[in-house]
Amino acid sequence: MEQIVFYILAGVALLSALYVVTGQNLVRSVFMFFVTLFAVAGLYVFALADFVALTQIVIYVGGVLVMLLFVFMLSTKNSLEGLSSLKKDKLSENRLPATVLCLALAGILIYAILSVDFGSLSWIQSAIASGDVKQPTDNNITNIGVNLMSRYLLPFEVISIFLMMVLIGAAHLARKENNL
Repeated sequence: MEQIVFYILAGVALLSALYVVTGQNLVRSVFMFFVTLFAVAGLYVFALADFVALTQIVIYVGGVLVMLLFVFMLSTKNSLEGLSSLKKDKLSENRLPATVLCLALAGILIYAILSVDFGSLSWIQSAIASGDVKQPTDNNITNIGVNLMSRYLLPFEVISIFLMMVLIGAAHLARKENNL
């Protein structure tokens, strides 16, 4: 049953991400990005990373995606006309570099997955030998909170600066300029 739910979430994440990239309507692409982020959060739950899944929802769905929606709602039609003037061919010169890059990345990922024997990796074997394997019943929230406010305080603050930059960018894009 778990594998079926995993494959459904993975399929939803891949198909909605594909629609985000290839979709012609910006508002629909933003909503499909919303679906993609929730599916990825579900995959994090399957990886026993509950805190990361919650962070995914709070930061990306609650912050970045809402800012994107505000940009589209507050922008004028004139500011979005430049995007609609781009060629809409599937393999136009605008999309060719991204397509080549995505295909190269997909090839590297497939090669890595097929060629690596995950059971023989030294860090996995040492974790199993030392008994440092996470179980579904482990409560790691306290450990994450202590590490987040002590050892990983700088990355935590960098994320807050990132969210502030997104807010400033959304406000700048949504600002209506008067022609002088």
